[in-house]
Amino acid sequence: MKTRINTALAAAMAAAALACAAPAFGQSANGAPYQVSDGTKVDTQTLSGWRTWRAMACERCHGAAQEGMVGPSLVGSLKVLSKDQFKEVVLKGRIEKGMPNFDGSKMVVENIDNLYAYLKGRSDGAIQPGRLQEIGK
Repeated sequence: MKTRINTALAAAMAAAALACAAPAFGQSANGAPYQVSDGTKVDTQTLSGWRTWRAMACERCHGAAQEGMVGPSLVGSLKVLSKDQFKEVVLKGRIEKGMPNFDGSKMVVENIDNLYAYLKGRSDGAIQPGRLQEIGK
């Protein structure tokens, strides 16, 4: 009986230690899908999302600061869209509203989670508009 209690206690302590360990790669301690420091330094994945944003020239419609132009403000949109909804809009488009589909772009498909992280960070106000750098560089 004592051995079972000790084993259960050890398992519970190990689980607690894992829960308190460093956050998942690319995720902050508060559960955000990005890590940011000083507003302009981000984790590798979020930086990849920003680079995807730049490469696809999304600012032509959504503005350089993601606050909207011809297309809607993504700073506002990501306050209400879930990650799955965001992915659906980007990958399938909203042709009737002028949003093309990007499911044929290898860069977008491979970086959709990173693009979401970048734009979510902008929407949350954690990431500032403009040029970004990788944390630690």
